[in-house]
Amino acid sequence: MTMIYKILPASLWAAAQDEGRFRGSAVDFGDGFIHFSTADQVRETAAKHFAGERDLVLLQVDAESLGAPLKWEVSRGGALFPHLYADLKLEHVIRADPLPLGPDGRHLFPPLV
Repeated sequence: MTMIYKILPASLWAAAQDEGRFRGSAVDFGDGFIHFSTADQVRETAAKHFAGERDLVLLQVDAESLGAPLKWEVSRGGALFPHLYADLKLEHVIRADPLPLGPDGRHLFPPLV
């Protein structure tokens, strides 16, 4: 099982739970897909795109369960990033963890697989 990760504001996660699916953030809508990161990429994603932000949630998703709408595409630094060209159904979310800020201002991650 390959796990991928999505960082999002807690308010968007709450809305997704009410709706039964996550449609994406403003950036996702603008790009036409939902951005994900691998375990090796997600800390850099947090530092680059969510620096200093509070009230975030980290979703862990089984990449294989998403099927054909998940594409691995070249992005930051030439690395392949997972992009979902569909809504994320909540049944595909393995875990949802808070992503608090540590005393140094960096996000504190749960164990990643």
